[in-house]
Amino acid sequence: MWLFFAILSSVFAALTAILAKIGIEGVNSNLATAIRTIVVLLMAWGMVWLTHAQSGMAEISRKSWIFLILSGLATGASWLCYYKALQLGDASKVVPIDKLSVVLTLILAFIFLHEEFTMKSLIGSILIGIGTLFMVL
Repeated sequence: MWLFFAILSSVFAALTAILAKIGIEGVNSNLATAIRTIVVLLMAWGMVWLTHAQSGMAEISRKSWIFLILSGLATGASWLCYYKALQLGDASKVVPIDKLSVVLTLILAFIFLHEEFTMKSLIGSILIGIGTLFMVL
């Protein structure tokens, strides 16, 4: 089931870039990010209430709160930078560079989460890096 949702995530991420590039024209990138964030906030809380998940808030540990907040700050910083980059550059160049996050995530997962970093991961990361450079140069 994770693969299905991962593919949907990829499709929606692609739509996000195209829709954002069109929508950001003539709009301050920070304002555009704030509008997008409100929409995401409403959707996320809507799903929480729809699935009756709100009762789980009391069970969230202090550690989880801290890391969820830090993740939210990282997401916000990413979105602010992404929208500014989209406003200043071509989506066909901004998006591949943004997707270098795949390589960075693999490296960080190896360092901090002690996940396996195989030869396949190394070769894939190198190919993603080369492919990104090839696309944007």
